[in-house]
Amino acid sequence: MVAFFSKKEPENSEMLNDLPLQHDPAKDFFYFIWDLVKTGVIVFIIAFLIRYFLIQPFIVDGGSMMPNYVNQEYLLAEKLSYALSTPKRGDVIVFKYPNNPTINYIKRVIGLPGETVEIADNQVKIVNNDHPGGIILDESYIPKGAKTLTGNDKKFTTAIPSDGYFVMGDNREHSSDSREWGILPEANIVGRSWLTVKPLDRFGFQRHVSYPGLSFRSFRIYVLRYCSSVSENY
Repeated sequence: MVAFFSKKEPENSEMLNDLPLQHDPAKDFFYFIWDLVKTGVIVFIIAFLIRYFLIQPFIVDGGSMMPNYVNQEYLLAEKLSYALSTPKRGDVIVFKYPNNPTINYIKRVIGLPGETVEIADNQVKIVNNDHPGGIILDESYIPKGAKTLTGNDKKFTTAIPSDGYFVMGDNREHSSDSREWGILPEANIVGRSWLTVKPLDRFGFQRHVSYPGLSFRSFRIYVLRYCSSVSENY
């Protein structure tokens, strides 16, 4: 005798597809607004972190860095490099003007901490431990015929402290820089010029300028500073 068993369905199975959806317009609107707020907060936090710790936009105002940077050029300055090391000679940096920190300047790093800068006969000489007799900088980025002048047209000499930098504009005859207002404190540096966004014909990453015999000086300073701070703390 063969028994046949049939699968018994739940009594309400046939009603599953017919259950009406419960809509609460007020609650749906609340969840929609809440999702927008959460997304906005996340975007704001990400933008804040990028803006204050990684990248910051600037617009060049003036011609002190011509022809390498033009008036109204839109650029991005990155901040991460100087959190890990110190500025290198030849870096183009954005910083807070020492005499008025509400104003941002853009200049090129010429002299590093502990060095002496001498300017005479339109030439810039760097004196440091590696070159006690001084070495003339080969500045190919300066416009042809430009003159690196000082206030009285006499020999200019300045010693850079351990927490400062000597900076100048590439357009030497039309630049307010360390020749005029002195050494730039390291604490005033905002970041390094990284990317030109516009004008579009100038779009691209900024190349680093190297100087024979001087390229790795910044790294050595960073190591010496780190070792010094460790020895002082311990």
